[in-house]
Amino acid sequence: MKNATHFAAALGLAMFASGAAIAAAASDTPPAAPVDGVIGYILTDEVWAVHQTPEGKQECPEGLNAWGPREQFKKMFVDDGKKRTLQEAQLLWEAKIWHPEVGEDPFPFRAPIGNISYGLNLDGRIDPDDQITPDGVKGIDNQLYRVIGCIEEFRGPTGILHFLVNRYLRDFEFNRVLIELSGVDDMVNDPQVDVTILRGRDRMMADATGNDIIPGGSNRVDMRWGRKYVQRLTGKIVDGVLTTAPKDVKLPHAIFNSIPGEDEMKGAVFSLKLTAERAEGLLAGYSDIDTWYRQLNHSWSTHHQSYGQLSSPSIYKHMHRLADGYPDPKTGKNTAISSALAVKFTQVFIQHPPKEVAGGGTERPVATSAKASQ
Repeated sequence: MKNATHFAAALGLAMFASGAAIAAAASDTPPAAPVDGVIGYILTDEVWAVHQTPEGKQECPEGLNAWGPREQFKKMFVDDGKKRTLQEAQLLWEAKIWHPEVGEDPFPFRAPIGNISYGLNLDGRIDPDDQITPDGVKGIDNQLYRVIGCIEEFRGPTGILHFLVNRYLRDFEFNRVLIELSGVDDMVNDPQVDVTILRGRDRMMADATGNDIIPGGSNRVDMRWGRKYVQRLTGKIVDGVLTTAPKDVKLPHAIFNSIPGEDEMKGAVFSLKLTAERAEGLLAGYSDIDTWYRQLNHSWSTHHQSYGQLSSPSIYKHMHRLADGYPDPKTGKNTAISSALAVKFTQVFIQHPPKEVAGGGTERPVATSAKASQ
């Protein structure tokens, strides 16, 4: 993917890399080829890629969105002084949230200005309305940022949704996402590698503080409930950056453990800066709007959306307004929006069950992923 090396390096340094990860990425010593050509990683962080300046003064000069569920509800049902039943007010509003309409947003909505954003060039073109990364890479497709970029809940570190996604990603085994690279002859330049997405079963191995996930742990593959998440991609490594070929991707995702969900992207591409202990960068692609919207409301109730003035009906309208992919064959209207997840992985030993176990047996699984040699 065009300019992936520059992007991954900038993202790793500027956004969310830990001190150890930065040191590893900045090392002048290239990582050696992994033992048997196989190395595994576990997903430890994922947030929707949002370009931020201090207090949002550059991208949100008028401030962050101020019209969340409470403010909109008050405007619609309280300020006019009319008496209404629960069905005529609160339940009616909830119905609008779950069954939004496409059209003009009757409430003020603040979207980011300018054309700076994180993401990848998904369509292979440089169009006038494309974005540019902070370090100058052109042709970036991330229209979702133009919807959520000025909503506090999606911004770090104060946005509660931004915070809880990563907390629950680590706390809940349902969210255990593994990727395994195989056929790796060189961690710096390799024209052909295989990438397998798997779902794990075990907790992550944290350091003494409990805040950072450290390399060298192990995780068993879930082949009972996680079989549908087994996905195989092809890719290449150029200057230490893994780039996969576009493919539809589905990852398990839950904010609250009792409400499982999924992140889905069409034509998704991984762009990851690799080291022997870390992999970080982007998973970018086209998010199906209806799927993305249902996932948001299933996992994040109207009550919680009120914490950061997140109005899901407003988001839905603006996602459709900015949709730029996968047109409906009947109407011709785009059904998906370009997007990017900033992701961070830590090296892990992946334990595969024997074939008979994968088919339903009970034998103890064996490890097949080896840590990269130092």
